[in-house]
Amino acid sequence: MMQKPASRRAKISTAPRSLRKRAATKERHAMETTPHNPARRRLLAGSAGALAAAGLGASGIARASDAPAKPAAAAAKPLPPYAAWKDADSVIVHTPNTIETRRSAFGDGVITPSRQLYVRNNLPPPNPSILDDRDAWTVEILGVKQPRTLTVGELKTLGVETLATVLQCSGNGRKFFPHKPSGTPWEVGAAGCVMWTGIPVRTLVEYLGGVEGAPGYMTGTGGETLPEGLDPKTLAVERSVPREAMQDALLAWEMNNEPLSLAHGGPLRLIVPGYTGVNNVKYIKRLAFTAEQSPAKIQQTSYRMAPMGSKPGPDNPSVWGMEPKSWITTPGSDGQAVKAGRAVVRGVAFGGMHAVKRVDVSIDGGKTWKQAALIGPDLGKYAWRQFALPVELSAGQHMLMSRVEDTEGRVQVEMRVENVDGYVNSSWRDHALTVNVS
Repeated sequence: MMQKPASRRAKISTAPRSLRKRAATKERHAMETTPHNPARRRLLAGSAGALAAAGLGASGIARASDAPAKPAAAAAKPLPPYAAWKDADSVIVHTPNTIETRRSAFGDGVITPSRQLYVRNNLPPPNPSILDDRDAWTVEILGVKQPRTLTVGELKTLGVETLATVLQCSGNGRKFFPHKPSGTPWEVGAAGCVMWTGIPVRTLVEYLGGVEGAPGYMTGTGGETLPEGLDPKTLAVERSVPREAMQDALLAWEMNNEPLSLAHGGPLRLIVPGYTGVNNVKYIKRLAFTAEQSPAKIQQTSYRMAPMGSKPGPDNPSVWGMEPKSWITTPGSDGQAVKAGRAVVRGVAFGGMHAVKRVDVSIDGGKTWKQAALIGPDLGKYAWRQFALPVELSAGQHMLMSRVEDTEGRVQVEMRVENVDGYVNSSWRDHALTVNVS
């Protein structure tokens, strides 16, 4: 869902490199750790059991311990201090603020482990000291009949809900655009399926007397530290989405049953299910219901679906809702060897704003298709589904593809929508996996 917005403009600017360096130095001695998570492990185990139940047992699935060693990455960049707890073998570090999950690292579980989940920050994270007393973090709620500033501790007394959603960067799939747009060349790994726990925004709004008037948008403002002397509108992470997104939105303080890490927006993050990652504002300090979209650059001129040859601006559709999308994760991802014979083609699929209905798989470049089995637990319409299809692969080169259909009849597109910045690439043809079988 990409809507046309109001026509307010803001000056374009970029964050100085010195700001990134200062933030990295400030956080050097504050590396986070992620504790053991038994609940997530139960989900992973349940997914593996579902594989067997679908007739896709051990004889057709290569276990991690049996998989060939991945080729060594040349001159891999180190993880930044704030994300040093990530699994370095499962991710690709593009920059300190952009970390991608390897295609082969999605695994068999529905939930993406936190240590393998991608990271995308528009600004360097705040000082990690904001996590010293998580419950003391405050968020201002405006545009309601009883506006207030509440602490996370107070939010926890008002209501709680857990929701699984796909979190996907707007630029996931940018690598496949032939014009090589500026920005991180994400392939498929700027996405994951995670569980959030927090207070439903609708519950919070009801507690504060309801929305004041008839605002068109819900606007979240992040709490990153902005450099002095610059117009905040050019740098602030402030995103507006249609007001109706409030119905399923959360203010989340946990991810995958753990306190929300600094890398992923802790201590508090706005979660807008079905919408691309940038709309899920990290370190949220203000949530407002507004008549107009934010005047910030990140709303007015960034994250816009601008046609080729044009300059992105407020007259172009904003990058909001995700589209149906799927991709294959195995066999043969990240250069892994594939032997001729029986194999199981596996991957992930989601509908964006709606649930997955079916997934079809092709092993001959889209000439013929077969319906795959949906496996693993169904965690709701905003989560992704795993799929699997047993196949026979002969020696030679095969192009593996997947195509998802949602419950509203929307089918994953074959061709990407060309746009200046390389956003929202959902093309099943672009996301094909070519494997050499021997």
